[in-house]
Amino acid sequence: MLYTMYEAGYYAASPLRFAARAARDFWSSPLNPAKDSDLGRRIFAGADLFANLTRRYGRPVWNVDSVQIDGKPVRVTQTEVWSSPWVKLTHFSRNMADMRKAGRRDLEPAVLIVAPLSGHYATLLRGTVEAFLQDHEVFITEWSNARDVPLHAGRFDFHDYLDHIREMLRLLGPRPHVVAVCQPGPAVLAAAALMAEDNEDCRPGTMTFMGSPIDARLSPTVTNKLAEEKPFAWFKSNMIDTVPAPYPGLGRRVYPGFVQLYSFMSMNAEKHQDAHKQYLEDLMKGDGDAAEKHLEFYDEYLSVLDLPEEFYLQTVDYVFQSYLLPKGELTHRGRAVQPAKITDIGLLTVEGENDDISGIGQTQAAHTLCSGLPEAFKQDYVQPHVGHYGVFNGRRFREEIYPRVRAFIRKSEAGFEKTRDAANAA
Repeated sequence: MLYTMYEAGYYAASPLRFAARAARDFWSSPLNPAKDSDLGRRIFAGADLFANLTRRYGRPVWNVDSVQIDGKPVRVTQTEVWSSPWVKLTHFSRNMADMRKAGRRDLEPAVLIVAPLSGHYATLLRGTVEAFLQDHEVFITEWSNARDVPLHAGRFDFHDYLDHIREMLRLLGPRPHVVAVCQPGPAVLAAAALMAEDNEDCRPGTMTFMGSPIDARLSPTVTNKLAEEKPFAWFKSNMIDTVPAPYPGLGRRVYPGFVQLYSFMSMNAEKHQDAHKQYLEDLMKGDGDAAEKHLEFYDEYLSVLDLPEEFYLQTVDYVFQSYLLPKGELTHRGRAVQPAKITDIGLLTVEGENDDISGIGQTQAAHTLCSGLPEAFKQDYVQPHVGHYGVFNGRRFREEIYPRVRAFIRKSEAGFEKTRDAANAA
């Protein structure tokens, strides 16, 4: 029913959308002598806003072709290094000739950025990737849109997600560093705990959790309260729908991305209304730069993907209702998940003072769970004056948060070198 209504709304608006596009093209044409008139700008602005609000948004592109390292431009290429039907692991490879020109000759630590599977594409972390590229070999998870995964690919649940994280960490080699942004936190911590217990060579060197619901009982937000107030059956009955034709995932049960988008936007409805109003005014004033920034943000923000039913419902249950990990009740493939088994993996938690999705303390809970970890391996940081997205993107992330993450990883790397030297000497 949800998908039927969504598709019907899109196609019902098609004639108006085509008319709006035609009006937009006419009133922006250099051949139209009235295009810069007050009336022309008003008609163009209204038509452009309507066309953008009613169109479909596909998977965004990264547009990370180069980065500045020590004041030198370094070319970047994207390479798929591993994949399954549910994820593509992308390596942002820096040009080695450019790196030498920038004075970087040594192999730099590998970092796996685990992007959230919660509605948006991994490109939402573009700024995060660009920051880490200054000092690291960067790999990131690009999760698939469930509506594009055929039924014959099978199901994908929380435990499959956890197994994928472990597999990708192994691919990166001994002691890689992992950064979990928001939703992946519990699964990444569970994967690290299992790898630590098995004493795997490829267990993380450090794990950084940014705005993650490790223990969603603490400082509950609107999102947390909704999950608590509604019974589990309500989510299954009201939030899940079947993928229709012509999508490749025809027949798959999913949590639609447009439902998640509505939830995100309804939390800050007035803010989004004001932003679109300002965009309209900028267009009418002819302020192209401000309007372009608005479009860049919403091209990303309005691009959403569907989640497989089993993963979504298990996440609601495990993380937001039963709190299995912080209560010590999470099991994986018949094994108890015990973060206390972690003894030599650096732990950094980052939270935003104004985070309205993962409240203060939810991420810090990882320190309590990792009771076997010496205090020297732990660090916590709360960034003043930022909300959820400011924890991993924006000016304060670049200038205040990322330098702390970089320093933490470097400190850990130095410790590994001493350990290796001592082992070799023995």
